[in-house]
Amino acid sequence: MHPPRAAAAGRTASPATARLINDRLALQLLQSEGPLTAGQLKSLTGLSRPTVADLVERLQEAGLITVVGESGAQRRGPNARLYGIVADRAHLVGLDLRTHSVTVAVADLLGRVRAEHTVPIGPDDAPDAAVAAALAAVDKALVAAGAPAPHTIAVGAPGLVDPATGRLGGTDWIPSWHVGLVGALRARTGVPVLLENEVNLAAIAEQRDGAAHDRDTFVLLWLGHGTGAAVVLDGMLRRGASGGTGEIGFLPVPGTDALPSASGCDGGFHSLAGSAAICALAEEHGLSSAAAAGPDGAKEPPSGTGTPADTPPAESLVRAAVSAGDAGAAFLDALAARIALGVAAVCAVLDPGCVVLGGEIGRGGGAALADRVAGHLARLSPLRTDVHAGAVGGRAVLLGAVLAARDAAQNELFGAAGPGASPRP
Repeated sequence: MHPPRAAAAGRTASPATARLINDRLALQLLQSEGPLTAGQLKSLTGLSRPTVADLVERLQEAGLITVVGESGAQRRGPNARLYGIVADRAHLVGLDLRTHSVTVAVADLLGRVRAEHTVPIGPDDAPDAAVAAALAAVDKALVAAGAPAPHTIAVGAPGLVDPATGRLGGTDWIPSWHVGLVGALRARTGVPVLLENEVNLAAIAEQRDGAAHDRDTFVLLWLGHGTGAAVVLDGMLRRGASGGTGEIGFLPVPGTDALPSASGCDGGFHSLAGSAAICALAEEHGLSSAAAAGPDGAKEPPSGTGTPADTPPAESLVRAAVSAGDAGAAFLDALAARIALGVAAVCAVLDPGCVVLGGEIGRGGGAALADRVAGHLARLSPLRTDVHAGAVGGRAVLLGAVLAARDAAQNELFGAAGPGASPRP
């Protein structure tokens, strides 16, 4: 989807503001479309030829774009020059924090990952040792990417992120080294460090490059060891007053033996669709849970559910049921019916039109599970809602962190292009 044309910017804004708007529009086009000639920029923006020539000169002087080739083997001269964004103008770092590991990716200004590194964090490691290991992983990834220093860092972590303070909170089970690492990154690098709930980052990845790429409004339902959700309405990620939007594990639903409380979500949707509940449901249908603990071991839930870290994973059970065909159909139907209860509640309040099933369970169930959820949902809700399996895969949180860092860096650099712009602190 192209950015809006900006031909009228100069008629409604001051000259300086119009230049910034036009420069940013051109940069967005070069990002989304790839290298373009001045003529192509003129056609796509609706700006005049002299205006395009001026903005190209300004962006070259700012070090944001450069000539990357020529258009057409037979064409030569200034009109054939292809201009592209200088990808190495800034390097971005994305982190995916887990209870027992951290994964780091370093990308360029176009969001292309140049290096990636994962380090395990031992369950008995002291918080200071865990922070040191994570910082070393960042350093190693930067060296591998040939990046002298990061421009912007984005961190995806489980738990609530307070919108007012940007700090983790609201869950007692969060490893203390997560909080320590964010503070260490800010103190050590002196660059912007964005902290975001990991399910929200996964939703960003699904919207840009996955199952929700054509949606401005959708809900990502994360089904892993715990349950969580990310809400995108009218193109905006919604976090809520305390960062708790999407804490669907606490949602009261039928079929549980109790009600959730302020101190735990047992009795809520989590008790139907969390990993332990899925393993128990599989046993009821004659599927063994012995293979449920995959090679990576247990991972923490992606949202503030309070699920123990040693809860056995269920992804392998769901995958086995999908592969078993008719033999696994009854289990998948029962699981889909449970998931549809949570989805129906979300749809009744938000009417998103699209729900993406993410996390280990959503990924493992694929279309077989998503189609079953859609069938049950159609019987529960009058609202037409598409249900899709997540398409980004197991790196959704990491890729979402890279995209968040890229957006922040581009907002600063692209907005600062042109004379009179404020320098980066």
